[in-house]
Amino acid sequence: MSRQSSSMQSPYSYSHQHQLSRSAYPTFLSLQETIKLQLTWASRGVLEAFRWDVVVKTATSDREIRSNILKSLLLNSLSLTSIYAFDLLLQPLVHNHPSWLHRNVGWFYRVLWLFPVVGVSYYLNSSWCNLIAKRSFVLQHGNRAAHQQPVTYHGMLTMLATSAYRAVMILTSVIVSLALGSIPFVGSWISFAFMCWVNAYYCFEFVWVARNSSLAQRVRYLEERWAYYFAFGFPSAVICTCGSGLANAAFFALMFPAFIIMAMHARPVPQDPYNPAPSTESTNTVRFPSPLIPIRMPVFTIVIWLNDLIVRVLSVGGSAGVRHRRTTSDTTEQAEEGTGVELRNISRTVRGPSPAVQARSLGDRLPSNGKAPISGRRKKD
Repeated sequence: MSRQSSSMQSPYSYSHQHQLSRSAYPTFLSLQETIKLQLTWASRGVLEAFRWDVVVKTATSDREIRSNILKSLLLNSLSLTSIYAFDLLLQPLVHNHPSWLHRNVGWFYRVLWLFPVVGVSYYLNSSWCNLIAKRSFVLQHGNRAAHQQPVTYHGMLTMLATSAYRAVMILTSVIVSLALGSIPFVGSWISFAFMCWVNAYYCFEFVWVARNSSLAQRVRYLEERWAYYFAFGFPSAVICTCGSGLANAAFFALMFPAFIIMAMHARPVPQDPYNPAPSTESTNTVRFPSPLIPIRMPVFTIVIWLNDLIVRVLSVGGSAGVRHRRTTSDTTEQAEEGTGVELRNISRTVRGPSPAVQARSLGDRLPSNGKAPISGRRKKD
């Protein structure tokens, strides 16, 4: 009798288990739906990269922002004028001239005038763009401004480390872009797409810094919304192709304050890349995008690897006292935040070992049970 009852209950138990297994299996959107969503996000990125009405409104409503934009505009215009003055005027005059002085006038012009002007422009433009971003953030979010580093010895070292890290990341991005451009047939297209993401990253970097986002959080946020940020960086990447060499950098610096203001008012999509189209049913089923289209595009993998390599090479004894294995970008993130090995070494010479080092050395002397020995009389020799 019990055997018959169990056989009668088996269809119900099988269907119940089948329903549980089916509910545990992830639900995916179709390929067409995923492509449509990606195109929708990309179109929004392009639209928000052309919000010049927001730029004009912000610049005309605040005196500090307007002043910094004008200073950046004048300085970068001077850089462009210096670049094209040589290309259009001096270079044709001294081309194939028999005199040694005339043949090398371009070299003297670059070393004595052009490179110093571009270097000063980069430094001042970074400072002015930082002020524009902070002021725009305050105007939009009230007093929740970016975290201010205290003006101390360690704070100054942190600012220097952040600036050095930013220069290293720009250098590695340029190296990767040039390397991608050297690929036959498709290299120029891949390099252009990469520069779209790089430009978008630097436009939104001030937003993420103001929200105290770490390097890993910034990179992950962009890579999980790759369609939107590709479209947002597309206009600035097109501008960077108008000239060559230093002219492209000057063009981008000329437009950079405007794109920072646009990024401050932008709303990147989707909010949840792993559930971009929530189900309307009451079950709250998570609907993942199609597995044929990646959710996260590893755009900055090579850049972060190069950053990590350069920081490790430049570290003074950076790996001498490190016993554990660091994850990717951990070293560069410490360098950006000013908490790397170099700063620990500097502070150690001034104030002695840190509490963390003392605790680690104490832990090495503890017995295997993890308990400190009971103090007593010192053992005689």
